[in-house]
Amino acid sequence: MPIKWILNWQPNAGTTVNTQILTEVSQCVESINGVKDGTWKNTLSFYKPILKEQANASEFPQNYLGISLQEQPNKYYMIIRGQQLIVEAESSMQTIMETLQSYKLRVALNFEGFQYQLGDFRLRVGKVVPINSENLRGIIMEMEYLPISSWETSHQIMGEFFDIWKEALGKRSLPGHFVHIKPNFAEYGLSDQYTSQHTAVQYDSIITQMVATAISSQRVRN
Repeated sequence: MPIKWILNWQPNAGTTVNTQILTEVSQCVESINGVKDGTWKNTLSFYKPILKEQANASEFPQNYLGISLQEQPNKYYMIIRGQQLIVEAESSMQTIMETLQSYKLRVALNFEGFQYQLGDFRLRVGKVVPINSENLRGIIMEMEYLPISSWETSHQIMGEFFDIWKEALGKRSLPGHFVHIKPNFAEYGLSDQYTSQHTAVQYDSIITQMVATAISSQRVRN
């Protein structure tokens, strides 16, 4: 499976994300000869346990993150962060968990937008919005290199392409920049060969970063 970096838009202090930035980012991809190649959407859902009795609290993980990826429509990924555990299940697992009524959905987010082909690279630019809402929560970019599936082997060429991308985007003087957080896949028992489980772990890192950014922005406004 091709290697992938997932990047999150980090607004400058005192600024927030907006649709104009998203438009500028998409235009920048096209300016470096990215060819639009359809749409994409991934969905992340946060669940918390429904405890009938407080004594049962220790029997359930405090919460978990469920992830549906367009690249694996028949699979569902569950991350229990506190135990550094990732589970790949059939897509029906989401329905099963809701039927059991052991967990309650807290919030669900769509990551969606357009994908572009650029030589051996595939770029996906998208917005982060709650399901059934257009309230923009963030901007995300997937950067995929098709010929390589080894995480370690990919660092140099991915880093070089990221530098080219930052230089191109920098010419637009936008109030922020894309950030790549390198997750510790070994903590989840994942090997060097890239899989969709690696993608799920990266999305978990992105969400953690988005929450931290939102808290920091709130403090600045206050």
